[in-house]
Amino acid sequence: MIDQKPVVVGIGELLWDMFPTGKRAGGAPANFVYHATQLGMQGYAISAVGKDALGAEILQELDKNHINYFCEQIDYPTGTVKVELNNGQPSYTIIENVAWDHIPLSAKAMELVAKADAVCFGTLALRNADSQKTILTLLDKTPSKALRFFDINLRQHYYSKELIEELLQKANIFKINDDEIAVMKEMFALQGTENDLCKWFLEKYNLRYVVLTAGDKYSVIYSKEGVSRLDTPKVKVADTVGAGDSFSGAFVAGILAGKTMQEAHAQAVKTAAFVCSKTGAWPAYN
Repeated sequence: MIDQKPVVVGIGELLWDMFPTGKRAGGAPANFVYHATQLGMQGYAISAVGKDALGAEILQELDKNHINYFCEQIDYPTGTVKVELNNGQPSYTIIENVAWDHIPLSAKAMELVAKADAVCFGTLALRNADSQKTILTLLDKTPSKALRFFDINLRQHYYSKELIEELLQKANIFKINDDEIAVMKEMFALQGTENDLCKWFLEKYNLRYVVLTAGDKYSVIYSKEGVSRLDTPKVKVADTVGAGDSFSGAFVAGILAGKTMQEAHAQAVKTAAFVCSKTGAWPAYN
């Protein structure tokens, strides 16, 4: 029997989030795939890990959570990120020159993205020329009809206007948070409100959706057909690690399942609130 589930692919960083209490598997594209998989999609992660114990362990985590992957083991250490929490809000120290900075381009990965219904990518995994070349090549192999979800995910100094513009040209969904849109306003020399800026990106880059999240306050999704705005549910926050990625995965899963923008938005908000109430980016679903 052929599996008819939509194929969802996360391309980029796969790493261990190193909390004071221990390590948890993460990386924005992998987090995205985890939640899309939990919501009925056929998820794949494309990345690289080291030929080390951390690499073997993170592949075991993918297997345990039923996430398919093309993650070659290469001669660089498996990625790690030091996570510090302040009232549940994370800050990150991202280690450089790790395996996901050198993702090899494989024939299997190209075959996979050529049949993908959705791909997710961000700026972070393109900080090194090796992975940048691989990811841009894979995005060019992705079908034009696929959802191409660009979660800008600004971290430290690992981005530029030129890179962001190039990725916007390859995307049809653009996700940004309220802190990041302030950076974009200055970077692109734009005027106006958040609403004005989101509509500008929607039109300028001919996007299907622009997704704006504002943490515990609200989120807004823009399309050429309309706008969906929802307040963020109030929950007891364990930590917010991976909450934005879960929003992304749930929204894409909703759209691929045939939900309206408003229905997919509601699913995304509910999923992100659930993730905030648990520790780590990959909580078990009920």
